[in-house]
Amino acid sequence: MTAPTPAPDPMALRRALGQFPTGVCIVTTRVEDELLGMTMSSFNALSLDPPLVLFSIDRRARGLPQWERAGSYAIHALAETQRALSNRFARPGPKWEGLDHAPGHGGAPLLHGAAAVFECDAHAQHDGGDHVLFIARIHRFTAHPERRPLVFAQGRYAGLDRPHEAPPLWPLDIHY
Repeated sequence: MTAPTPAPDPMALRRALGQFPTGVCIVTTRVEDELLGMTMSSFNALSLDPPLVLFSIDRRARGLPQWERAGSYAIHALAETQRALSNRFARPGPKWEGLDHAPGHGGAPLLHGAAAVFECDAHAQHDGGDHVLFIARIHRFTAHPERRPLVFAQGRYAGLDRPHEAPPLWPLDIHY
């Protein structure tokens, strides 16, 4: 019998995962009369048919029970000019005071200025270890390709350098 492989050092693993740049999102919802919002980088496209995306929330998050009851979400892919908004929703404390927003699909609050917004219905929730995975079905979306996305890598905000605007490489032939 072989000895079990020791678990990786959590901080070393976190630093290694930080080598993979991600976009920064704020996910919002309304549960009864309570507005919820959270900054996260755990957002991914899942399926085009049906149109599904996913995000995850740490099981230690105080608002997790409310998120688990939510029927709709607005997922805001932030623009690079929205670092302060990202920080505001990443910290505990008041998030909505003095913040302009509009009601979206299912009452989820819509924030202004994002590079893209996906208005979604709750589709499924799954165990994800120390996180809960939320799968959402896109109801409608808006995109502003002229707004550069906010990027996060190596524990800090980063930017995209586009000195020579080349055509997008996606989708690659190998994906089909």
